[in-house]
Amino acid sequence: MIRAVLFDAAGTLIELCEPVGETYARLASDFGVALPAWRLDDAFRRIFAAAHPMVFPDAAPEEVGALEREWWRGVVRSTFLAADSTRRFGDFDAFFEGLYAVYSEPDTWRSRAGAIELLRELRSRGLATAVVSNFDRRLPRILAGLGLAPWLDAIVLPADARAAKPDRRIFALALERLGVPASEALYVGDDADKDVDGARAAGLGAVDVHSLATLSQLPARVDGALGVQEQEREH
Repeated sequence: MIRAVLFDAAGTLIELCEPVGETYARLASDFGVALPAWRLDDAFRRIFAAAHPMVFPDAAPEEVGALEREWWRGVVRSTFLAADSTRRFGDFDAFFEGLYAVYSEPDTWRSRAGAIELLRELRSRGLATAVVSNFDRRLPRILAGLGLAPWLDAIVLPADARAAKPDRRIFALALERLGVPASEALYVGDDADKDVDGARAAGLGAVDVHSLATLSQLPARVDGALGVQEQEREH
């Protein structure tokens, strides 16, 4: 039977309150750099998609936070260069520190409609719940600030698994912490490759969150998965 439901974070359970480009443009204007939000948003999407995974397998645990920050510094700098390489910050480091702090705050994010109610429903059914995300170490604080953390049994990040989705090791660590085999778990995410294909390759069932009109439809998918398993046992 299905005993656990695991989730991606950004784009699945939580989302930004405003597009990345708008936040970047607003904060950059305070440092004398004026760029259209749409251009920054487009540049960010391209740079972020091409960036190497935020994984530091040889780093000591106490070093990971600084390495994650430096990873983001590279993404942000590359985003502005891709948007317009002629624009220059007088103090890019100060701008980046302010931007990094903004994205550390729960108020910059919001839980997606029905997310808390969904987690509460799953837990009421006796199912374990977890987040498996390629986010950095700021995520637990964000989830706590949005009221989601109390409804999660585990939060697993690349820093914990020394691997990032779609690598099966990050899914395996989450399942180990929950004490549930892959065959008895579902994963819900918004990325076809990293989330859906990655989870299936690791032995979990998978649901693309885009296939749900609302998060409230997920329990029916869980029931459907249980029905399929029952039919398989009968045959």
